[in-house]
Order: sequence, then C-alpha cells, then structure tokens
Amino acid sequence: MSSMNKYKHIYFDLDRTIWDFDTNAHDTFRDIFKKYELEKIFKTFDNFYNSYVKHNDILWGDYREGKIKKSILSYKRFSLTLEEFGVNDEELAKKIALDYITISPTKKQLFPFAHDTLEYLHKKYKLYIITNGFNEVQFTKLKTSNLDKYFLKVFTSEDAGAQKPNPIIFQHALKNVNANKKDSIMIGDDLQVDILGAKDFGLDQVFFNPENLKHSENITHEINSLKELQEIL
Repeated sequence: MSSMNKYKHIYFDLDRTIWDFDTNAHDTFRDIFKKYELEKIFKTFDNFYNSYVKHNDILWGDYREGKIKKSILSYKRFSLTLEEFGVNDEELAKKIALDYITISPTKKQLFPFAHDTLEYLHKKYKLYIITNGFNEVQFTKLKTSNLDKYFLKVFTSEDAGAQKPNPIIFQHALKNVNANKKDSIMIGDDLQVDILGAKDFGLDQVFFNPENLKHSENITHEINSLKELQEIL
C-alpha cells in the first residue's frame, strides 16, 4: 500500500488494544472474590463484577474530566460496590483496591497476533504507547507480558498531565520524540478517546474494533484483528 513509507512513528493504546484488559480483569476479580470470600456479600461473582464495572465506568469518567483524584478512584470504585450490597467497609475496599492493582498487571492475556504484529512493526517503525492507565500498573503489564522490548517509550496521562482525548497528551507524545503529525499514526480501541482524540489533534488513526461496533465516523483505517496491521503498515 502507498501509505507504507508515509509513517515513521506508531502510537498504540495498551488496554483493550494489545493487552486483553477485560479477560485479565475478570481473572483478577475471580482471585479477589475467592480470597475475601465475597460470596457472603454478593451471593454471586456476577453481582460483584457487574456492580464494580458500573461504578468504575462512572468514576473513570469523573477522573478523565479531572473531577476526582487517582487516589480516590482507586478504592472508591470498590467501596461503592460494597455499599450497593449493604456493606460499609472502607478498609476492605482499600485492601481489594491494592490487590487489584497488584494482581491484574501480572495477568498475561493479549489479543491474538499481538506479538507477531509487534515483532513485524518494530523492525520497520518506532513504536510507542499512549495510555490513560496508571504508571505503576502499565509498566508492570508491559514487562510481565514481554511487550516492553517493542516500545521505545511509554507516554502515560499521569506524566503528560492530561488524559486522552485531550490534545495535550498527543502533543506531549509527539514532541518528546520529535515526531511530526504527518508521519505518525495512532492505534486504539476507544472510538472517542483514542481515535477521535487523535483525529482532532491531526493524526491518522487505526480503529481496532474486534467487536464490530457500528459507527458513522470517518476514520483513516479500521481493523478487527491486529494481524491486519501488517497489511496496512
């Protein structure tokens, strides 16, 4: 394809793009559910998990908009989950919160063809990560999953002082490695945060859409499998 030599710098999102966040989180919560005998509170694992996901999504929205601090988000998603089932126990919430960020980054499930594709790309391009995830967790994930060897730099929202889709984080990631917008491309799974964030900033984008979510946005490329990157790039 003609775009092949156009790019020099490739920016990847990490969670739900390379690292299979949902599978790894689910496994982690199974471990936690067992450790704290949470069936006594929630009856079923699904009650616990679904309640957590609901509160976590709302709080992450607040965190992205700068309404709450990371330290509050970390445990409050668990204290609200417990409270929904009649338990007011901030101590337990904090223990679970610590276990979650300790255990989850040690899980290793990646999306299919992650290693093959990164192996192929990192010989031809400079690869980086841009993530909204917490520093201590993201670096552990990359190391544990043996992904760190592919990426020259990891740009986190904590270091940039802004979250995707804010242009500040994209600006930070390009400036740091002397990249130009025209020779850079962003790959991610979140249409609003990764793809439209990059597009608004002026970057080409690849929307990783394994679940074939319907949308009407005009984007540069769309893929269902990471393998397809070898055809585009």
